[in-house]
Amino acid sequence: MDILLQQIAEARTYLEQFNFHHARVGIVLGTGLGQLVQHIQVEKSIAYQDIPHFPEATVESHKGHLIFGRVNNVPVIAMQGRFHYYEGYSMQQITFPIRVMKALGIQQLLLSNAAGGMHPDFKKGDLILLDDHINLQPENPLRGLHSPAFGPRFPDMSCPYDKTLGSLLQQAALQHGVSLKKGTYAAVMGPNLETRAEYRFLRTIGADLVGMSTVPEVIVANQIQLPCATVSVITDECDPDHLQPVSIEEIIAVAGKADKKLSAIFAAVIGGL
Repeated sequence: MDILLQQIAEARTYLEQFNFHHARVGIVLGTGLGQLVQHIQVEKSIAYQDIPHFPEATVESHKGHLIFGRVNNVPVIAMQGRFHYYEGYSMQQITFPIRVMKALGIQQLLLSNAAGGMHPDFKKGDLILLDDHINLQPENPLRGLHSPAFGPRFPDMSCPYDKTLGSLLQQAALQHGVSLKKGTYAAVMGPNLETRAEYRFLRTIGADLVGMSTVPEVIVANQIQLPCATVSVITDECDPDHLQPVSIEEIIAVAGKADKKLSAIFAAVIGGL
């Protein structure tokens, strides 16, 4: 535990010399979702491998840079790519950047991801505001951390996604003429996509969409009392009775087409914070 606290402090100290401690909002950009950077007046971009104790992004669609800049004059930190359990990292490594951003002083966290849509009303390219989640990943980022320095050991998760941020995202979507639906996200380990039987199971337990990320970061955000909100892009339709093969290239392409809408909504919300 003391080692993790020291690592957080060392990463924070390194980033402070580049003014990252002035940021108010943290952003995590998911698979194929990087156009928000075009809305950022970038002041500093640092490769993850240059930051003390940061993992390296190994997924080809995740650039692996931490950016400090401004969106509509609001100082932000943006993760241009995230880490996943299927890459071989521990949950504490995956969520390390969230703790570092909190240590640097961010007050809100916005996350995005690409997900498979299981709800019959969800189509490719739809944007979904996460209302809740089901954690089916085999590890928890809070396991073993019982020092008060990390936050409460048993954080409440009755409302994991901040309602105020969610309302702001809905308002921004309405102003941009974008339909922003709501749904419950199931987090699985990956990296393989799901079988027909698994999609049926996930729908049965109450999930509307499925992906391989986000929930570890949200759990930690709740532990450290960092308000957060997540928008998913539906990249493939997961109807088990009419399931079609899908490739990662197709998923990235669909995410990229929807990214312009999502980035505009995020930029509008950040500008109003």
